[in-house]
Amino acid sequence: MNKVNQHRIHEIHVNNSNSLNKRNNLQNSTRSFEEVLQQINSNKNNIKFSKHAVERMGSRNINLNDAEYAKLENAMSKAQNKGIKEALILMDNKAFIASIKSRTIITTTNSDKMDDNVFTNIDGAVII
Repeated sequence: MNKVNQHRIHEIHVNNSNSLNKRNNLQNSTRSFEEVLQQINSNKNNIKFSKHAVERMGSRNINLNDAEYAKLENAMSKAQNKGIKEALILMDNKAFIASIKSRTIITTTNSDKMDDNVFTNIDGAVII
């Protein structure tokens, strides 16, 4: 199961016609801003998959269930807390290379394709 993030763009409008309208619109825009902020914060834990990773998942028959997806999210959070920028995440017979800052899976492989067992351009690993 592939999950895809979809971002919505919210606009905040403020009308400057008079002080009462300014105050009402400010209250409305504040609520709108809070909603936008809440939406942004709720999306921080979501994982994105690069086009390359999606292609690799398809060609290598790698599927993620909800529990595995949650494990990936948790692994990224752990890596971020340790200051890791590019991580190798090992889960069961799957390996993921992830950009922690952008919360993006860059590529993935399974045990069948880990012939060399060499991973480059990482500064940390999370084993889950």
